[in-house]
Amino acid sequence: MSKEKPRFVTPDTHDRPAYVVWELTLKCDLACRHCGSRAGKARTKELSLDEALDVVQQLADMGTEEVTFIGGEAYLYPDWLKVVEATAKAGIQCGLTTGARAVTPMLARQAKAAGINKMSVSIDGLEATHDKLRAVQGSWQACINALGHMRDAGITLCANTQFNRLNLPEVEALAEVLLAQEIAMWQVQITGPMGRASEQADWLLQPYDMLDLIPRLAAVAKKAEAQGCVVHAANNLGYFGPHEQQLRHGHWQSCTAGQYTLGIEADGSIKGCPSLPSAPYVGGNITDRPLAEIWRESAQLRFTRERSTDELWGFCKGCYYAETCKAGCSWTAHTLLGRRGNMPYCHHRAIEQREAGVRERLIKVEDAPGQPFDFGRFEIVTEPWTD
Repeated sequence: MSKEKPRFVTPDTHDRPAYVVWELTLKCDLACRHCGSRAGKARTKELSLDEALDVVQQLADMGTEEVTFIGGEAYLYPDWLKVVEATAKAGIQCGLTTGARAVTPMLARQAKAAGINKMSVSIDGLEATHDKLRAVQGSWQACINALGHMRDAGITLCANTQFNRLNLPEVEALAEVLLAQEIAMWQVQITGPMGRASEQADWLLQPYDMLDLIPRLAAVAKKAEAQGCVVHAANNLGYFGPHEQQLRHGHWQSCTAGQYTLGIEADGSIKGCPSLPSAPYVGGNITDRPLAEIWRESAQLRFTRERSTDELWGFCKGCYYAETCKAGCSWTAHTLLGRRGNMPYCHHRAIEQREAGVRERLIKVEDAPGQPFDFGRFEIVTEPWTD
């Protein structure tokens, strides 16, 4: 089995989208109840093969190093293998993030031949929990089977998990399952309040749950490291607590949207990060303007390059790490509170508040309208700390 050492693209320049996450289609063969993009049906207009191949060339011209293909489910885009092949031939590393329901031995071999060198399977708990979240019985077993097919095809195995109230009790048990599959990297994050997940408010973690989740993940990460697996915190998890080095292999250095990361939606819409809600953050469409122009000129992509601490508010405004952190993950903060600049899901913040004898709780006050990448609104309630 190929077990490539995980690499993290972190160039010190804003000149190019070094790391790109590309939604090839919004069509999906699952119906996940926590899906932020409300995937299921294809978008009304999605890029043709010729348009997609032009995107590949533009990415290559701009110096992109790595592309991760997503959906919906990327393999449901009719010409996905041709897009992958063109991307790989352009010298760009190719990965795939998948729900894996239809990853057969043949699909795994085809993906490898086209240029996919690593695949990350989305596994959100043990079998019963995962199948409940994914809304399809048998989806967990399909993921486990897919890891075997990928291993046989010589693809580097990775996994990714969103943690929430349903799977929080299963951190250690899920880690055992994944380590037994000999994965090379496990990306961990929390379920963000976007899309269908915004309708499941009781499933979302509370800010004080970071005091439980983060130390447990750090302990798992230490064990995983000894077995050759890297556990890596995604952008909405962690921040400057005592386990930051273990989970982030460095420390958080503010939102990277539009700095060296880029998100492409299936219709050609461009965002600085694939997770950002569309309406406030789409900076243009690649069918209307060259990618380099959107990257260089769009305010929706430039906001992280030009931001200061002036936009911070709430706890984040007066935080010791404000200058470096700039309020954590823009996606999660904005979809929670209606604007970025204040991120309740922070380990350092939860520790500081516990020491002050208080904690924060999120309550939903506004529903999402029901569109892809939409969000409602929550408010923060500060209350006395209780065990």
